This record gives sequence, C-alpha cells and structure tokens, in this order.
Amino acid sequence: MPPNPKNFSAASIPTLNNLVYIVTGGNTGIGYITCLELARKGALVYMASRSRDRGMAAIEKIKKETGKNVEFLQLDLQDLKQVQQAAKDFLKLDKPVDCLVNNAGIMACPFSLTKDGIESQFGTNHVGHFLFTKELMPAILKANNPRIVNVSSSYHNKAPLPEGIRFDHINDEKNMNNWQRYGQSKLANILFTRGLHKRFGDKVYCNVIHPGFVDTELIRGPVESAGVFAPVLSFVLKGVKMAVALTPDQGALTQLYCATSEDIEKENIRNKFFVPIASMVEPELEDLASDEKLADQLWEYSENLVKEKLGLE
Repeated sequence: MPPNPKNFSAASIPTLNNLVYIVTGGNTGIGYITCLELARKGALVYMASRSRDRGMAAIEKIKKETGKNVEFLQLDLQDLKQVQQAAKDFLKLDKPVDCLVNNAGIMACPFSLTKDGIESQFGTNHVGHFLFTKELMPAILKANNPRIVNVSSSYHNKAPLPEGIRFDHINDEKNMNNWQRYGQSKLANILFTRGLHKRFGDKVYCNVIHPGFVDTELIRGPVESAGVFAPVLSFVLKGVKMAVALTPDQGALTQLYCATSEDIEKENIRNKFFVPIASMVEPELEDLASDEKLADQLWEYSENLVKEKLGLE
C-alpha cells in the first residue's frame, strides 16, 4: 500500500444522503468501486457509461451488495452529439450535481479516431469530458459546494515535450507514439482542472487525481498496441500487477477522498493534484501542468473543436 497520510478508507466516507453524484465509466474498475461506495453511503449515483448491458449488470451487482440502487446514464465519450444528449437527459431531471467524477478513460491503445474524427485517447479522455462537464455546469452550479474530480495519471509525464500538447498534430499518427498520446490526454486532464478552477473556482471545488497503478481493464490498451509482442507484454504486466498494482478498491480511494471528504471544504482544497492515497503533491511536469497560458490555449482549442464537430460555428 502507498502512503496514506490522511488514513483514509472507504469507512471514512461520511453519510451522503440526498447528494447526487455522476461517475463516468462507472461499470468497471475504480469507477465501479466509486459508484459502489458512494451508493453504500446513501448518495444518489448516476453511472455514466457507454454500454447499457454492462452498466445494468454492474448496477445489479451494486444493488445486491448494498441494497441501494444506482441510475444508469448512457454516455459515449467518443460521440460528442451523444455526450451532449447525455447531459441534456440529465438536465431534464432538474437535479443538482453535487459531484461529477470524470473517471472514464482509455490508455495507450492503438491509434484510432472517435466518431467525430478526433484521436481516440484525446477525444475520450479529454474532449468528451470537457463537453460533458460544460453541459452539466448549470446542474453543478445548482448544488451547495459542488465538486468536480478529474482522473488524470502520473503518466502525464509521457506527454510530448517540450510543448506538452501538440495542438497541430492531435490526429497525426506518425507524430507521437501511443504513450505520448496518452500522456498528452492526461496532461490535458490536469490543465482542464486548472481551466475549471479559473472560471468556476469560487463556486466549485475542482481537483485532479492520479489513482495509482491499478489492476483494471485499462491495461488492455498497451497490450493491444504491442502487436507481435503482446503475449510477452501481457506476461510481464501480470508479474508487475502481482508485485505492485493496487486493487480497484485501493485505487478508488483517492478520487473518493476528493469526492466525499469533509477536508475538501474545511481546508478549502481547490485546484490540487492528488496521488494515492489522498496525498497532495505537485504534478511531475509541474511547469507544464501549472502553465496558465497552456491551460487557456487548451480551453480555447477544445471549445472551438467541439463547436466545429457539433456544427455550432
């Protein structure tokens, strides 16, 4: 287990009755555990996932374990029109969002494009969440002391240097390798948090976390990218997982801390980066991750990209 200076565990989560949470990618891995523990403590949880079948199966498991229900929200982060529709579907319910956990992601997978023609890792990990968060902002701002938790990674340090984000080469298959594209998307998660804090930080507690190296389905991406070496990489990763990987229960703790702990309000914790377990640190690429101009550039780029893809220009 990594250091746990706050001694935080699932048992530390306060009662969450009448609070509304949305968790993207909640049907598996740390997202599933996040939904499970939030529901266990009485929150009204919306599991926002692409596959209805997998989502409903996960919800049934949560119901069996906790006796609590979780709602399903259809969300495909690789389809911006559907992302927009998902937010509209939620807004029709006229509920506040006390906390949005942008958990879903893909890692170091082979090069491909989303339905909107955006490189899949940047599109899924950043652009889809950018739009979903912006569209949900009216409901977020309705809540008392709302929170947004973005899930990044220590692998933001794989972002292409020196720029961090290659805006002119997002869809250029030859310009970056799969890990650089992943790092770029994870740096974008941090910079998006900076942008949210700049625009809404007086009203919303926005923080960003690295969950740790967790034994989840994310590992499929690097294996698929390995080609003929896939069996070897799969074998190596199994050994690494056995030696150092956190379980999903452990990996979910840091985002659960940011999403539920009373410390966030008591200590006015905003715009911070956390690593396991619930430890506040500076990101490894500190200069890039705190670059306000780069964060503004990303925000403007993302807004223009979304407008273009949705035909709003």
